[in-house]
Amino acid sequence: MRTVLLLLQKEFLQIFRNRAMLPIIFVFPIIQLVILSFAATHDVKNIALAVLDQDRSSTSRQLVSKLTASGYFTLAGMPLSDNEGFELIEKDAADVFLTIPAHFERDVLKKQPTQLQVQVNAINGQKAGLAASYAGEVFQSFGSELMAIVQPHFKNSSAPIIPHPSSLIPQTRYWYNPSLDYKTFMVPGILGELVAMLVLILSAMNVVREKEIGTIEQINVTPIRKWQFILGKLLPFLFIGLFDLALGLTVGKLLFNIPLEGELGLVFAFCVANIFCVLGIGFFISNFADTQQQAMFMAWFFMVIFILMSGLFTPIESMPEWAQAMTIPNPIAHFVTVMRLVLLKGSGWADIRYNFYVMIGLGVVFNALAVWTYRKTAG
Repeated sequence: MRTVLLLLQKEFLQIFRNRAMLPIIFVFPIIQLVILSFAATHDVKNIALAVLDQDRSSTSRQLVSKLTASGYFTLAGMPLSDNEGFELIEKDAADVFLTIPAHFERDVLKKQPTQLQVQVNAINGQKAGLAASYAGEVFQSFGSELMAIVQPHFKNSSAPIIPHPSSLIPQTRYWYNPSLDYKTFMVPGILGELVAMLVLILSAMNVVREKEIGTIEQINVTPIRKWQFILGKLLPFLFIGLFDLALGLTVGKLLFNIPLEGELGLVFAFCVANIFCVLGIGFFISNFADTQQQAMFMAWFFMVIFILMSGLFTPIESMPEWAQAMTIPNPIAHFVTVMRLVLLKGSGWADIRYNFYVMIGLGVVFNALAVWTYRKTAG
């Protein structure tokens, strides 16, 4: 054990003497957490709206005002024809082209069927779907308001009163994120992704650095055992990962006010299991790299796949079945899931034990492969 402690002392001295390494460990993750949490959002705003108003009535103007006042749409133009409106979409000057037909106000007041034509630029399918959905919500709300205004007018006349078409009024209650703040959803996942990414890249580059400076041969001829060398190399990054997690949780609470509903002990315990797995992957990569640049590119190759298939930006349930199966050996996918479950929902051990067991199993496999390949190349 004394040998491991001496190796730990050596590793920490190397880390803290390397001025280029300190910002990567302690500053860059926090900057990334703050920037990504503000920038990574599925909310679509400032949708450019073009309107062809063929009715030119007070009711049509109220509809356009309600669309622009919703916070989702900005008026990009008032074309005079269908061709002009479609040209705005072709030039990317407008995302949505709304045509209000003639006699719109008359048909609405007489409660006759009225059609509004909405043409949407669907190059970005997700943005197009949300734009159409937002417009539909505004149309429905506007129709309800007009119905409330029109009904009293008919009470003093012989015309029949038509009941409001929506007799069922749902009451919606949002659990775990009542304000529907997307940052509340993203910050825990981004934090888990950053910790895993940092540990993987640093651990992959650390052993290769010994090769580059020529000290790996000196270590191999010493009486230090293989497991002692590996443990001395990997434990510092375990402590660094835990420190970055604690720092990120503090920043997330102070800056974004993310909820901490569950036990933080579960979060840190899972972090240990996750880092144990990620360190094995990093050490395994380092056995096949001769330079730190090679190790970084190899680690980044895996990181891109892990991040894009982690459920951080797109739900895993929406992926094809074969892709969902590929997320099982993905440590970042499990980290993102556990962070959101524990911090936002207050989930306990029973809810995350599957993820915990998978991490332990993958950690044993990857670290065993790392030891085995290290013996073949350096033994």
